[in-house]
Amino acid sequence: MTIRLSLASVALGLLLGLLGASAKISNSIALRGVGGFYTSVVRGVPETLWVLIAYYGTTSIMNWLGSHFGNPYLTLSPFAAGTIALALCFGAYATEVFRGALLSIPPGQREAGLALGMSRLRIFWRITLPQLWRVALPGLGNLYLILLKDTALVSLISLEEIMRKAQVAANSTKEPFTFYFMAALIYLGLTVIIMGALHWFEHRANRGYVRTEL
Repeated sequence: MTIRLSLASVALGLLLGLLGASAKISNSIALRGVGGFYTSVVRGVPETLWVLIAYYGTTSIMNWLGSHFGNPYLTLSPFAAGTIALALCFGAYATEVFRGALLSIPPGQREAGLALGMSRLRIFWRITLPQLWRVALPGLGNLYLILLKDTALVSLISLEEIMRKAQVAANSTKEPFTFYFMAALIYLGLTVIIMGALHWFEHRANRGYVRTEL
């Protein structure tokens, strides 16, 4: 459940981050304002509150909508609410990572693509995106490791992930140290595995790239 929640959140968060970064470097004042508002508001509120707001806020909205369609007990699942909350937070921080990566790509490359008759979508897919991942991947990897540990926050809304299971086991056996320590070992093991995967992705993203020796 922890892995599923983190992967679902990072998938949605990456999309939000790309959209946010595109908005913040846009020529449109309105889009820059929307991007700045999103990152400022989300990063200014603790993740714990976003989890609670996403769950209880959407529950109230869903109940209100359900009452108009004959189902007053329509609710959003804890998994969906947790995914939305964590993706919002991940996306806000990923926006700045993507923005820095986009600004590091020389604009002349996009201009050259346009001169060759490439569409903007093809320029993004063939020229911008490969370089974007290479620059942004270390920062995104660190954010994902933080997200993995932030999944523990969804235990507040009773989602059966690692911390929730450890809490239930500790309460029923009166041995909190044992189960919380085991939870810590599980998180540590997942972190080591993910760090190895991130190292492989970074190595692959840097294929053919020669660093300039100073």
